[in-house]
Amino acid sequence: IVTGNKTKKIAGKKVESILNDDGYNVHTIEIGAATNENVKKVKKTAKEIKAGFLLGVGGGSKIDVAKICAKNLGKPFISVPTSASHDGIASPKASIKGGVSVDAVVPLGIIADTSIIAKAPYRMLASGCADVISNLTAVKDWVLGHKLRNETFSTSASTLSEMSARVVMENADMIKPGLEESVWIVIKPLIESGASMCIAGSSRPTSGSEHLFSHALDRIAPNKALHGEQCGVGAIMMMYLHDGDWEEIRYALKKIGAPVNAKQLGIKKEDIVKALVMANRVRKDRYTILGDNGLSADAAEKLAKTTEVI
Repeated sequence: IVTGNKTKKIAGKKVESILNDDGYNVHTIEIGAATNENVKKVKKTAKEIKAGFLLGVGGGSKIDVAKICAKNLGKPFISVPTSASHDGIASPKASIKGGVSVDAVVPLGIIADTSIIAKAPYRMLASGCADVISNLTAVKDWVLGHKLRNETFSTSASTLSEMSARVVMENADMIKPGLEESVWIVIKPLIESGASMCIAGSSRPTSGSEHLFSHALDRIAPNKALHGEQCGVGAIMMMYLHDGDWEEIRYALKKIGAPVNAKQLGIKKEDIVKALVMANRVRKDRYTILGDNGLSADAAEKLAKTTEVI
């Protein structure tokens, strides 16, 4: 079991107890952030004890580390999230500190106890909603990549990804702090969002220009906002570039209580502009609405002002 100090108390001990009662020989390791050092530490321990499978119990970082180790060791992985801040709880991708996304293993199962997730800070759930809503611009970017770069495209994966976003947006009125019912609404689209990546064999259905903007922010203004929050704000601006209904995205995020501008993200206006200019260079292999040359500083500033992000 890969968990953290807090998450062990929240769910780790319970998972350990259930497995012990069923006759499993359980080893629990506590880690902090999703770093290469922690990946090495978990991998070394899992090898030493000849682990049959790995469980990630906690938030994104614990799940990501367990997922990467399971991939490297060729072992099954089970995801046990204690919060729902992004679609990584069910995806075959993982993020290492520094904004690097790597291939991991598809979870064998996801055990999402809504009563536990409902106790996590509401900001986490709102961030998860924003991450799923941002699928709308990711799919539009994927269509561009398919048409202009002849990228492989999956209708089933794109439909599942868009449907996940629509479910969250259509139920925005019902997603509120302190309600377990809110978690019921959000958790399924989050899992389906992760599943769309499994179908596509890449993160394409859920990661486009809005994610490139978020990764650029991670480098320019690290640890200021949550991943999903940044992607939500990115989606507002990228939908404007796609000539889509960016106001619909902004309205849904506001209703849910997710950030819609730089101030709410806790990020300086000039850093938003810098991230927009840098975004297309984050992943050269990923074609998006930002094109090959990206945005000029003037165009980036105008975009952020028009969409009320700055």
